[in-house]
Amino acid sequence: MNKEYVILVDEQDNDIGVMEKLLAHQEGLLHRAFSIFIFNEKGELLLQQRALSKYHSAGLWTNTCCSHPRPNETIKDAANRRLFEEMGMSCDLKIISNFIYKTPFENGLTEHELDYVLTGITNQNPHINKDEVENYKWMAIEDIKKNIISCPDLYTSWFKIALEKV
Repeated sequence: MNKEYVILVDEQDNDIGVMEKLLAHQEGLLHRAFSIFIFNEKGELLLQQRALSKYHSAGLWTNTCCSHPRPNETIKDAANRRLFEEMGMSCDLKIISNFIYKTPFENGLTEHELDYVLTGITNQNPHINKDEVENYKWMAIEDIKKNIISCPDLYTSWFKIALEKV
């Protein structure tokens, strides 16, 4: 199995190095990432439930797709690659925002990311990769927000932050 690498950055998104993904999460180092939000024409957001085999946030609901660009890969190219790999779909994506967050997990790993938020619109249903995604559903934003208030532990930490940027 090939190792995945992330791009380490400073708070202004300047590249400062490359590190194996798991090691970067063990050390809690700031790295570049992205979160994709796909909407349909009814304004519903496509949510994914992370695969139960994920090394953190397994089984939690989150935005349509999220990952990290590889060295020498643009955010948009990486986002299009992962959207197809995880959800079996593609659409025109636009970068709308970015933010920095840091979340420690019970297993000792820490997500510390400069996260780019991208959006797209399609009515296409996904063809999920079961190694990455357990399930999916389309939901209205207001229903998601209400559900996050009543059941916050069902959602990933970054999704709750990024949703406010969309």
